[in-house]
Amino acid sequence: MSLRTGLVVLLALVSGGSAATLVKSYINITPGTAAPQVETAPVVVALVDISRGSSITAEQVKVRDVPKAMVAPGTLTRVEDAVDRAVFIPLMKDEPVVDGKLAPKGAGRGMAALVPEGKRAFTINMPSVVSSVAGFTLPGNKVDVLLTIEGKRGSVTTTLLEKLEILAVDQRIDAPADNHVDPNQLRSVTLLVTPSEAAKLGLAQTKGVLQLSLRSLKDEQPANASPARLAELEGLEEEVAPPPVVVAEAPKPLPPPPPPPPKYVSIYRGGNSVQTFAISGSPAWAGAPGPRADAAGFKEMADADAGDPGAVFDPGRGATRN
Repeated sequence: MSLRTGLVVLLALVSGGSAATLVKSYINITPGTAAPQVETAPVVVALVDISRGSSITAEQVKVRDVPKAMVAPGTLTRVEDAVDRAVFIPLMKDEPVVDGKLAPKGAGRGMAALVPEGKRAFTINMPSVVSSVAGFTLPGNKVDVLLTIEGKRGSVTTTLLEKLEILAVDQRIDAPADNHVDPNQLRSVTLLVTPSEAAKLGLAQTKGVLQLSLRSLKDEQPANASPARLAELEGLEEEVAPPPVVVAEAPKPLPPPPPPPPKYVSIYRGGNSVQTFAISGSPAWAGAPGPRADAAGFKEMADADAGDPGAVFDPGRGATRN
């Protein structure tokens, strides 16, 4: 090996050793030293998906250690704090169980567990309520209630109540997986209201038609909507309505002809008139139609004069003497 080659090899060894020493000093790795410890805290997590309104059992949750910095306020740390409590908001698998998502202990399960103290669950039984938002009315949504009634100036629609939470649609207290319900199968919706709001809904349901207006969960602003009246809509229709079609009236029927003048028959005795009768038609023997009963009076008079052999009854002249 030449002197030049030996110097190059020696320089390479020195440079490599220096680089290794610098790296070791930088990362400060010493044999037997453990990685720094991360502080953890126990939290209760769900082992399975837990639906809304369900009561938590001991088999559905467990305690797991997680970094303390990741623990949210209100997260439960003991299994016994979660068992036998109903779920307000559905829980997903491996999700930490937060106290605010559960009903108080002893509140039961199902619909009653979802009703807070001082509130009421009120059910509206009519298909038009849920069909008004095309089947997108789901448990947990917020809605406004519209009322349509017949007023003195015609129909009027107004916002009756605002920002009401839907507890259930039909018998479902949790939303379906596809977040859509067939509107043809809906028959009722249950709302979370105060006692006074329940009284208003009860009266409105019997006096008018109720409908729902779906609103954003983040929208907390009042509606401030004026009532809509039918007269206003009719005014819009008049602006674009075609001219009316004039229909000729049918001719009035002619009055019936006046009745014929009455006919009279007189009975004479000795040239003097004895009695005069008014008849409705000509006598039957005259060839003209007429009730036979009209001549009954003449016969009676003739019979009364039967004792006078000189009396003769003449249809043309009446009763005369020979």
